[in-house]
Amino acid sequence: MSLTSFIEGGDARSTYFIARWMFLRAVGAIYVIAFISLGWQVRGLLGSDGILPAQQYLAAVREYLGTDRFRVIPTVFWLSASDRALQLACAIGAICGTLILCNIAPVPALIAAWVLYLSLVTVGRDFLAFQWDALLLEAGFLAIFFAPGGAWGGWSPGPPVSAPVFALLWWLLFRLAFQSGLVKLTWADPTWRDLSALDYHFYTQPLPTWTAWYADLAPAWCKRLGVLGIYALEIGCPLLIFWPGKLRMIACVGTVVMQFVIFATGNYTFFNLLTIALAILLVDDATWLRYLPAPGRLVQGLPSGAEGGLVVTNGRVLLAIVVLFVSMVRFWENLAPGTRPPRLLTRATAWADPWRSINSYGLFRVMTTSRQEIVVEGSDDLRSWKAYEFRAKPGDVLRRPAFVEPHQPRLDWQMWFAALSPYEVTPWFRLFLTRLLQGSQPVLGLLDRNPFPAHPPKYVRATLYDYHFTTPSERRETGAWWRRTLVGAYSPVLSLGGTSGP
Repeated sequence: MSLTSFIEGGDARSTYFIARWMFLRAVGAIYVIAFISLGWQVRGLLGSDGILPAQQYLAAVREYLGTDRFRVIPTVFWLSASDRALQLACAIGAICGTLILCNIAPVPALIAAWVLYLSLVTVGRDFLAFQWDALLLEAGFLAIFFAPGGAWGGWSPGPPVSAPVFALLWWLLFRLAFQSGLVKLTWADPTWRDLSALDYHFYTQPLPTWTAWYADLAPAWCKRLGVLGIYALEIGCPLLIFWPGKLRMIACVGTVVMQFVIFATGNYTFFNLLTIALAILLVDDATWLRYLPAPGRLVQGLPSGAEGGLVVTNGRVLLAIVVLFVSMVRFWENLAPGTRPPRLLTRATAWADPWRSINSYGLFRVMTTSRQEIVVEGSDDLRSWKAYEFRAKPGDVLRRPAFVEPHQPRLDWQMWFAALSPYEVTPWFRLFLTRLLQGSQPVLGLLDRNPFPAHPPKYVRATLYDYHFTTPSERRETGAWWRRTLVGAYSPVLSLGGTSGP
């Protein structure tokens, strides 16, 4: 059976024009979200007065790597990493996403969006090192070869769907879902093995929502059933992706249900939307038309003939072989944690690392069982301390946890990771505190409340608290969503002259 016949489930009448059209529009919309979300934060994160200035990073890399820097750090910001250049990249990226969304010159727009997002991820380091950033780069890269050519597509179905690239997108969805379930077992986390993970998840996740407070009230037996459901949706459903007909639809529905549950109880940026966009590709045209007859124009007058010329077809087959080989090596670490593939394999795939477009996935492989939260405070006299308030992460116990997705407040996210590690091994956090002492406006713009509007404080410190959702009775009595207990100092007291206290 040919690859095309396999994708069509043995039915030559099955087509996927609507799925391709919808997937590419979704990728365009997600690029718009990603670039706009990053655009208003980029100066505070990566600008000249930001926490991790891109200019300083690239200058250090230039001195250390010389001409090899272009291979190791692929980014357009070698031309300029000024604040204006960073903001311009986000603006152009959003425009490219809009062009993809409107089906205008989709291939050039997809190439430009991928190059710009890769450039930002490369210089973004800690702040753009999330799995959904990697997923967008990989899906966006494959979309370049999946999209039909031409300057204006409109509702036209375009040329036949490329079977090799289509298979790669199914393989991406499989790896994303299956590996996320697999790591929960292979990484030997006790909470996943004894089915208690959801006893902790709702209040320990990076940016909880108010709905998570209610979900946390569910009885223990319900949460254990939820863990079994996660295994079924993340390990069982992906196996059905490669089966024809109704079984494939079960995989699609299971994936979408899983993403809606995650979306409803947590803030995971555009990850849920992108995963659903990949799941759309499992639905053939006949199924879409059965429930959504309006898109029938997409499949009227279907083109006939090959997917493209011999060179294009062979190129896509070669792409499929390369991606499958590299992704299988990436798969190894989740399949057998604690082992490494043979050096020959890792050396053969190392060239792909800087491009961040063939990745390994695995969400929540280890469940955190307590929530330690960093509270940042400033003072002018070392006696009276005022807290900085962040936009989305827990701080004030009376403030209701909010929905901010699909936007990602990246500093708030990194504060969750910082609390998991000692201050001494979190270098970006000291730079953040320094910017507060300097009164950096781009950095202060990342926060919800600056308790020193007239002048920056003379001293700053970070204190660690243990947070937990309140009980219903506690919330009725106090109005608080959280209760917290002081753990101790996270950082020393800092001033622009250095360390000022224990």
